[in-house]
Amino acid sequence: MKKGTDILKVCRRLMSYIIGKHKLMFAAVVICILVSAGVVVVSSLYLQMLIDDYITPMMTQSHPVFDGLLRSILTMMIIYIMGVLATFIYNRLMVKISQGTLKMIRDDMFSHMQTLPIRYFDTHTHGDIMSHYTNDTDTLRQFISQALPQFISAVVTIVVILGSMLASSVPLTILVLVVTVIMALVTRKIGGASAKYFMKQQETLGDVTGYVEEMINGQKVIKVFCHEEEAKKQFDKENDQLCGDATMANKFGNILMPAIMQIGNLQYVLIALIGGMLAMNGIGNISVGMIVAFLTLSKTFCMPVSQIAQQISMMAMALAGAERIFQLIDEESETDNGYVTLVRVHNRNGKYEETDDITGIWAWKHPHHDGTLTYQPLTGEIEFLGADFGYTKEKLVLHDIVLNATAGEKVAFVGATGAGKTTITNLINRFYDLADGKIRYDGININKIKKPDLRHSLGIVLQDVNLFTGTVMENIRYGKLDASDNECIAAAKLSNAHEFISRLPDGYETMLTQNGSGLSQGQRQLISIARAAVADPPVMILDEATSSIDTRTEALVQAGMDNLMQGRTVFVIAHRLSTVRNSDSIIVLDHGRIMERGNHDELIRKKGMYYSLYTGAFELE
Repeated sequence: MKKGTDILKVCRRLMSYIIGKHKLMFAAVVICILVSAGVVVVSSLYLQMLIDDYITPMMTQSHPVFDGLLRSILTMMIIYIMGVLATFIYNRLMVKISQGTLKMIRDDMFSHMQTLPIRYFDTHTHGDIMSHYTNDTDTLRQFISQALPQFISAVVTIVVILGSMLASSVPLTILVLVVTVIMALVTRKIGGASAKYFMKQQETLGDVTGYVEEMINGQKVIKVFCHEEEAKKQFDKENDQLCGDATMANKFGNILMPAIMQIGNLQYVLIALIGGMLAMNGIGNISVGMIVAFLTLSKTFCMPVSQIAQQISMMAMALAGAERIFQLIDEESETDNGYVTLVRVHNRNGKYEETDDITGIWAWKHPHHDGTLTYQPLTGEIEFLGADFGYTKEKLVLHDIVLNATAGEKVAFVGATGAGKTTITNLINRFYDLADGKIRYDGININKIKKPDLRHSLGIVLQDVNLFTGTVMENIRYGKLDASDNECIAAAKLSNAHEFISRLPDGYETMLTQNGSGLSQGQRQLISIARAAVADPPVMILDEATSSIDTRTEALVQAGMDNLMQGRTVFVIAHRLSTVRNSDSIIVLDHGRIMERGNHDELIRKKGMYYSLYTGAFELE
């Protein structure tokens, strides 16, 4: 019952999208469908009139007059033309409705996706998420543009024809209904099995898409480790599952239509046989024209029943796709209960006033219960107070982290992979929230700061650089959308990227595609640093920004980062201990706990864990 209720909810929600902004067009579609269904019935009744009122009497006349017959045939032609036009119009309108609906759904999906927490993307494969925009929306396109109008047309046609048949002959109508019940039972049995496997097919299709996307991203690793055969085996396993589900779905879907058609043919024979017997015996006032019209009506009656049976598979697949889409749209957005915002201010005689001008001075804007506002200058001091954190409730990865980074201080985190270095920086950004303890930014609990404002005050340079399709200038401006060209060029000079950008074919207007695949890793990293520099944040996070760069390029990148770090609070994560020697404070982490802290000279004198790491190997693997 619950599954049936869920399907009804999905149907209602989907129809709200379809009808939502297309009420007039959808009303026109329904009117055209009614006209089309009416034409089917009227043409069958005209056939009875032609036979009984014109053709049969004319067979006994020596000099038949064809005027009446020709007028009736001409009238039928006009009626058929109306039906063709009505069908053409509603099909064209449904194409517009379907594309408009898909646009709204894709807009809602993408807009909502931007509000989802990082946790969602960490727990769902990118290929499966992409499948929502491709496979799932394509099933909806087929459903809205094809299956839905055919379904409505079929239902309307069945109702209209049933009324006409009852008016013509009750006994023959009962025969048609008995056969229709048999059709319905067959449809329910076979269609139910088909729907189940079509839903499975959509799920496994998402899995296959996710696996293919993962393999494409990892092709170099696959080649290096000669993992091709294992990759093929795993893909064959995933593909076999998809093949099995798709085969079962289409097997039942393809059986359904022929089964319904054969039952319809049986009904056609029974009507001709029983109707002929009744007419010969003068029972029910049945004429030859009525039998011919009834045969046409019954055949026409079977067609919409067959259409409904045929569309069940497509509807099941579409509803499965819609359900997956709505699951994404219904994912809980990232919560934000903050109320402190970041604003530009003027300092007038020691008093801060909010402004839209670019002053270079930022302040935290505190609203109070009495309606007053206070402005606290942003300095960049960050403090951890007994912070505990775990990606799951069962297992903590950080334990009682206590640290204080004063404004303008450079703090470095070192430790083995999995020690919790990157996790700490994720907590500063509030990509995740603490299990216990507090993080304060300029003395303010970061939970009280609105997330966009918090992140606006932070700059981050990651090991894995993401460059977007667009020019070099546009990629640098990504850090500050209202930055002028001169500001972007100044940021590039600050980060030591200007020289190599000037040598590119079109300089700053060089188009980058495929994550800047035409650039070296070092060049991509320099653009990433320039992007952070143009944002001019008071706090910088450098997450292993030089770990995948050669030693020569590292010197250039390091010089760019040194320029970027001046006057800012900086958190550095590095495997190469040589890059953190000049840090004001070095924090050694192990299994989520702080083991040592101090500057380079202090830690060397202690001869503890840092000393062992530094003297044993300059690389932390």
